[in-house]
Amino acid sequence: MAVARKRQVSAARKRRQQRLKIGALAGGLSIVLVAFWSVIWPYLAGALVLGCVAGGGWWLWRTDRFIRGGDRQWRQDEAVKAGHRTLAEVDAMTGTEFEDFVVDLCRRDGCNDVRRVGGSHDNGADVLGCLPDGRSMVIQCKRYTPKSKIPSREVRDLLGARVHFKVDVAIFVATTYFSGPAEKFATENDILAVHRDHLGLWNNGASLLSLGAVNGLGQGDRRHRARWKETYE
Repeated sequence: MAVARKRQVSAARKRRQQRLKIGALAGGLSIVLVAFWSVIWPYLAGALVLGCVAGGGWWLWRTDRFIRGGDRQWRQDEAVKAGHRTLAEVDAMTGTEFEDFVVDLCRRDGCNDVRRVGGSHDNGADVLGCLPDGRSMVIQCKRYTPKSKIPSREVRDLLGARVHFKVDVAIFVATTYFSGPAEKFATENDILAVHRDHLGLWNNGASLLSLGAVNGLGQGDRRHRARWKETYE
């Protein structure tokens, strides 16, 4: 019993000594802080301000990333929706809706500063902008019934629009086909003639620039034209 009591007294003495040491250390630190507070407080305040600035900057960075990510996702979803429209849905559009549809396809392909300018005094232009490679462009959009043909005079009007707006590239986008003379005039004057078949390719994901490689082609052979007449005439 005496040995156990001595151990308890010894343990209690050690705990009191540890508490005294901790108290003395805290007291000494308090004295140092009080004595040098005028020197220390600017550093503490600066550390606090830097912490707040860093925290605020991180929050703004995260918010910006979130907003930009949402915007990119929205644009991608809209581009996918645009590419999922069928030509039958395009045929049901109004002229203004078709122009907006062409603007959406241009933006999907990376064209810049694309805007619709069509109207009663559009000077032969429905859409203006710049291709991804930096060249300026003017686009004429015609949403005609599939059994119609684009006459050469309308293609000549687009050539005049290219001169009027002083742009590099003229593009004619139609929901139908070009007449023989119209297609010939387009190819001879370096006008990109996007007829119904090429519009379908563009709508399904082909880039606008890639259509230049098939300009003047793709209006079908005799059997294709026969099936087309059976469908639309």
